[in-house]
Amino acid sequence: MRVRRLHKRPAALEVTAFINLIVVLVPFLLSTAVFSRLAVLDLTLPAQSSGVEKLKGDLQLEVVIRPEGLNVGDRIGGQILWIPNKESGYDYPALADLMLELKARFPDKTEASILAEPGTPYDVLVGVMDAVRETHVAQGANAVRADLFPDISIGDAPIRAPEGKS
Repeated sequence: MRVRRLHKRPAALEVTAFINLIVVLVPFLLSTAVFSRLAVLDLTLPAQSSGVEKLKGDLQLEVVIRPEGLNVGDRIGGQILWIPNKESGYDYPALADLMLELKARFPDKTEASILAEPGTPYDVLVGVMDAVRETHVAQGANAVRADLFPDISIGDAPIRAPEGKS
């Protein structure tokens, strides 16, 4: 008896639909990749003090964020200025003006510490960091960016004594 064998042809691979998907997907992914950028600020943690500061004439700038305002001070010399909140929120322009004055008095100083109380909103912390880090100075008809105190350290604000207790 004769055996009949069927000759099977190999199946053709249909990739047209996949190529169409890739043609649409690649430009879409390339166009959306431009909008996802990551901004990074270099921060350092405050160094632990040894108890005795080396240079008493040097500025050690601290900005303490409180719910009712900003306390700008020198770690050694004490409070420089209290900036109360406006009705609209924290007074970032007044902080930037004070930082500009301090930079004029201490041009070589680049470090500043920002101390925030627990529960401080992130946008407030970023606003204070921006005001301390840089400002825009009018130079002729143009506004030029000027670095103030770019080396920022972030920490916890000192705990205040409860009202009525000493």
